[in-house]
Amino acid sequence: MTPMTVAGPRTRPIRRRSTARRARDLLVTAVAAVLLASCTVEPDPGIGTAATDATGTAAPGTTGSVSGAVEIISTGLAAPWSIAFLDDTPLVSERDSGRVLELDGEGNGREIATIAGVVARGEGGLLGIAVHDGYLYAYFTASGENRVERFELIGEPGSLSLGEAETILDGLPAAGVHNGGRIALGPDGMLYVTAGDANDRASAQSLDALSGKILRLTPSGDVPDDNPFAGSPVYSYGHRNPQGIAWDAEGTLYASEFGQNTWDELNIIEPGGNYGWPQVEGIAGQEAFIDPVQQWRPADASPSGIAIAGDTLYVANLRGQRLRAVPLADPSTATELLVGEYGRLRDAVAAPDGSIWVLTNNTDGRGRPAADDDRILRLPVA
Repeated sequence: MTPMTVAGPRTRPIRRRSTARRARDLLVTAVAAVLLASCTVEPDPGIGTAATDATGTAAPGTTGSVSGAVEIISTGLAAPWSIAFLDDTPLVSERDSGRVLELDGEGNGREIATIAGVVARGEGGLLGIAVHDGYLYAYFTASGENRVERFELIGEPGSLSLGEAETILDGLPAAGVHNGGRIALGPDGMLYVTAGDANDRASAQSLDALSGKILRLTPSGDVPDDNPFAGSPVYSYGHRNPQGIAWDAEGTLYASEFGQNTWDELNIIEPGGNYGWPQVEGIAGQEAFIDPVQQWRPADASPSGIAIAGDTLYVANLRGQRLRAVPLADPSTATELLVGEYGRLRDAVAAPDGSIWVLTNNTDGRGRPAADDDRILRLPVA
């Protein structure tokens, strides 16, 4: 497949605004409260279960909805990046080795394949994986590009293997940083792909580039007819490094995004929406751009994978070394969990049993791994 060419923009469609409008109304209220205060309260990185508002400052709130003790599912993983489930069987990607593992009931990993062509450098390598309709989808950094391939899943749990690679999308800009890399099948049956700006800031605003975007494709790699820009896989743009996507029960898409030096973001994604990078970072209040519903200082966040269970959205944070629980009824607030207890957190996934699984990421070269890192944690939720 040759690199995809994105068509120029057509008239911007009418977007669903009900959920996003409610969230932004709540956000405006939170920001106004902070501006009226006599001084700004800096976020405390040592807070364990304090609630925070949209600006990252301490605020009253509810406790997290975790309903029991944290269970360690698996240990000894090497730079893991993503978890996906084949029915009840968990699959895990390892960034640097390019391996895909299946876990048994005891949390032991068995290699089902090493993805050919993976080039691990910097933040690149084997990143997001997803399972759909008998296929494993994998996003990875190859030589000079990022690409998405899919593989037929062959056999039964305990003896799984992968069929031949089928290219779904290639030609995505790649770099040592900002590769995005999260993939997921939406409730509409479409494949969503987060692509970072690959260290080319201006490309995030260009509809002729696939970097700095959230992309939407059919599971076989075609461009859906109802995408916001005719003939283009671009679903939203103006992103720096989005690494988490999840949908609520109403089909609203949320995405987490790494900022640069000022604000990391939680966004509600609207088709055709412009999220501002590199012109703005965080809440800007400019009509041309869609503001995040919540923002955090990078030292306290660096949000990667996200998951939704019930009425709560969970955000795994790397530098912040915490799991945030965001109530969907008020996504401008959050409760902080696991603060500093397990180090860097890369992914959060809703498991088939209703729990949240969290993937640590201390062996990726930026953490301080313990003897049993990296780990998968299971959090029962109410």
